[in-house]
Amino acid sequence: MYIIIIGCGKVGLSLAEQLSDENHDITLVDSSADKLQNLSDDLDVMKILGNGASISTLQDSGIERADILIAVTGSDELNLLCCLIAKKAGHVSTIARVRNPIYNQEIDFIRESIGLSMIINPELAAATEISRILRFPSAIKIDTFAKGRAELLKFKLKPEFRLGGNRIMDIMDRYHCDILFCSAERDKTVYIPDGNFILQDGDLISIIATPTNAADFFRKVGLKTNQVKNTMIVGGGTIAYYLAKQLQDMKIRVRIIELNRARCEHLSKILPDVTVINGDGTNRDLLMQEGLPHAESFVSLTNMDEENIFLSLFAEQQTEGLKTVTKVNRVAYTEIIDRLDIGSVIYPKYITADYILQYVRAMQNSIGSNVETLYQILDNKAEALEFAVHETSGVTNIPLSELNLKKNLLIGCISRGGNTWIPRGGDRIQVGDRVIVVTTQLGLNDLKDILRK
Repeated sequence: MYIIIIGCGKVGLSLAEQLSDENHDITLVDSSADKLQNLSDDLDVMKILGNGASISTLQDSGIERADILIAVTGSDELNLLCCLIAKKAGHVSTIARVRNPIYNQEIDFIRESIGLSMIINPELAAATEISRILRFPSAIKIDTFAKGRAELLKFKLKPEFRLGGNRIMDIMDRYHCDILFCSAERDKTVYIPDGNFILQDGDLISIIATPTNAADFFRKVGLKTNQVKNTMIVGGGTIAYYLAKQLQDMKIRVRIIELNRARCEHLSKILPDVTVINGDGTNRDLLMQEGLPHAESFVSLTNMDEENIFLSLFAEQQTEGLKTVTKVNRVAYTEIIDRLDIGSVIYPKYITADYILQYVRAMQNSIGSNVETLYQILDNKAEALEFAVHETSGVTNIPLSELNLKKNLLIGCISRGGNTWIPRGGDRIQVGDRVIVVTTQLGLNDLKDILRK
């Protein structure tokens, strides 16, 4: 497909890289010549210098033949204007990034009025992911499928779990839990394991299960399954606002530390039940005075990655069993960050890219099995996808054991009529199902792509 991306910031560049890797024809538009010139020569995209809301710039970009236009500049209003003009200029699907909380209550009206295909709010999406983690603090990352009826949970295997050195089939026999071990990362290598796979302490493991079954398994191996009771947030930006609202609904006590006094006063007005402290969140004495030793979770959301990382490292040293969540915008040093073992790390631009990629994949479907949900997992070395099955095809009404599946691919879960389960060899995919697939075979667009050719 031909895709125009307006805005060459972190999200725009990440999208361009991933969509180009999936063999789409990409044009990047930005009003900054420096940003365009600094793009890597390895990035196979066309570059257009100009204002994405200008009809002449859009025409230069080939709006008449474009399939999708994605507006991810730093301005919500400019993004919406770009999409509005693009709809008038061509037959194109439009996606806009809209971040301001003011518009959050009006998203449906805006989308319908302008005819947008999708609106993405990175800060709200990041806050939602953090709130899921604080609900189940033993997991490093939690992704949801089938409207919350299935979850993909990532955790680090520690010696106290007594799972290292055991085959997966032996673990399943021991604990009798309806879960599926769907991936393991060890020494930079990603495995899609079978029953004979032997787990090792230090592995990063992902399991898929219903929320109840996942909690049952974690409880049996001795992991904490209850949500945290309180949290300390350093940084009072938009993510902190959305997160505080969600945590309040979960009855979690929230304390925000923010340096800017005007921002503190604003947060105090719009979040009357949240404790807001005006101060430097990097000040050790302030953190200790405001209750860090008694906190159950700590979320670092400043605008500096280095501050967030060091704050989480410091917090973990002060409080035993503390759940830490760290926001990181730049991803050039992910290998170093992974070795630091600072709990859960949130990359807002990856969350945004996942939402947009699932829409692009859904547009490509050919047999009516749309990609409903998509998550890039294990440092983008694997994907977890949810397909909605609308039509009969070569994968329906056949026992799973008889399907000629690609290597390194698992059918992780089937959801049908409100019931969700881990499928066995005798189960069959039916029209109307939601099917979750985990694989290192990147770029699946249709459910039929799980089959070897």
